[in-house]
Amino acid sequence: MGTNKSENRKLRDFILILLGIGSAGFGLKGFLLSSHFIDGGATGISMLIFQATGLPLSLLIPVINLPFILLAYRQIGKRFAFRSTLAIAGLSVCLAVVPFPDVTPDLLLTAVFGGFFIGAGIGLAMRGGAVLDGTEALALLISRKSHLLKVSDVILLLNLFIFAAATFLLGVEEALYSMITYFAASKTIDFLVHGMEQYTGILIVSENYQAIKSAISQRGWGITILKSGMGFGKRGHQDKPGDVLYAVVTRLEIGRLISVVQEIDHQAFLVQFNINDVQGGKIKSRAVH
Repeated sequence: MGTNKSENRKLRDFILILLGIGSAGFGLKGFLLSSHFIDGGATGISMLIFQATGLPLSLLIPVINLPFILLAYRQIGKRFAFRSTLAIAGLSVCLAVVPFPDVTPDLLLTAVFGGFFIGAGIGLAMRGGAVLDGTEALALLISRKSHLLKVSDVILLLNLFIFAAATFLLGVEEALYSMITYFAASKTIDFLVHGMEQYTGILIVSENYQAIKSAISQRGWGITILKSGMGFGKRGHQDKPGDVLYAVVTRLEIGRLISVVQEIDHQAFLVQFNINDVQGGKIKSRAVH
């Protein structure tokens, strides 16, 4: 039974990576290359060198990604690095062999949909346990060495340098359209990796925490009770015990949970914060009421 699940998971990952390669290849050859637009990351660096020198993009992508894959081997593990190497090699072969048509001469459509298909490709590959662009490994290494920079900050800084170089090598208009491509790709990646059910943590502070806890539990949400005590807030100083409630819900259910809390205590103190991923626990409610 366990072996079958493992084999099915490997097959699913292989299909996702294969679909990611096809989508990214279509975004590059079907949209961006003919308009001289680029994406961010290692792919963007490869495209920039291709536009400046004419060297084959199918050769540049694995060469530029190689140091990032070596970093991934150190930071994440052999399996991830192996899958990513195969995915990037597959993308290189796809670009060299598959004759994608040039879809549209419209520059805005090219920027938006080129970014969409590249982002979809990267997101699908990530779902399959690989990457088509290795700059995340470099960003992870830098962020661990520096306590001031997060991974997202490092990626943003790298892409700022790439688009600044594109301004000088390709022109201002091409660089601006390329930024649209990058934003479209980023949003598509976020949607595919996190999906509509992106998780949100909610802290609830209220004098009526017992009633709120019961109401939330009755609707099927999981809840954690954090032992705490009242301090200083809207009602002034309160030196008395009171539990803080902690729940994790999907983005689509935030409004429903807040409504449940405010029906009991409209002055309850609520804090929301994004959560990248959740393992285990009780997230979704039983049904819509």
